Amino acid sequence: QINLSVICQYVDYLVSKQNVKNVFVNGTTGEGLSLNVQERKQLAEEWVYRGKDKLDHVVIHVGALSLAESQELARHAAAIGASGIAVIAPFFFKPTNKDELMAFLQKVASEAPAVPFYYYHIPPLTGVKIRVEELLDGIKEQIPTFQGVKFSDTDLLDLAQCINKNEGEQFAFLYGVDEQLLSALAIGADGAVGSTYNYLGQKTNLMLQAFAKPDLALARKYQFLTGEFLNFVIKLGFGVAQTKAVITFVSGIPMGPPRLPLVDASEEFIVKAKAKLESIVWPDGH
Repeated sequence: QINLSVICQYVDYLVSKQNVKNVFVNGTTGEGLSLNVQERKQLAEEWVYRGKDKLDHVVIHVGALSLAESQELARHAAAIGASGIAVIAPFFFKPTNKDELMAFLQKVASEAPAVPFYYYHIPPLTGVKIRVEELLDGIKEQIPTFQGVKFSDTDLLDLAQCINKNEGEQFAFLYGVDEQLLSALAIGADGAVGSTYNYLGQKTNLMLQAFAKPDLALARKYQFLTGEFLNFVIKLGFGVAQTKAVITFVSGIPMGPPRLPLVDASEEFIVKAKAKLESIVWPDGH
């Protein structure tokens, strides 16, 4: 079941301990696609309510396999004052080309005509491999509220082309493959949305500061150490359940088990992941 009671504590933890002031709700890590519409609405409401005056942006993921459900979630996000909405490509009956995908996204975005709209590109999970570069061609005409992309793919050529072609636009390109964030920043990504920032947000912010200076050697140290941890846990089997376990032991906030078909992280995983994370010596000495 969803546990709304910890969200107030969760917001305070993200802001004070991780220096994270923007959240992406009901996405992959939040198992948005495993929740029913009512649960998704409750979570969205709680994050917007608890984040008021504490968070800068609360973006709600409203993608669903059903167009009607996605539209209902978009209307709801608009009504509660979300800062933005995001939508993944439907992944059972899939769009096979840009026009089909655009038609679906447009039908959702138009239900929230005053809310910034983001496309959530995550081909490893959706199987929809339509290149974002192609999708963005003329997108403002179809979706006037279009604001940017959560780009969760390793194809940095596609991302680079998106950034290069849309330099005149104020689009945000937010990268979603955490272990490659520095590479994405180097070609012009504006920021990141990812699960590791729940527990390594503060370290990632230090990497962003180093990159902005630019002190690339320092930025690389942070990226390499994040990568060292992720490489270690990926070999143990690292998914949403394991991410919840890591956030739980780092934050002290119970993130709970995942919903089937995912199963809880093993005790062995938790012991090993905790030891690994604690063994890392970061450049700031913590």
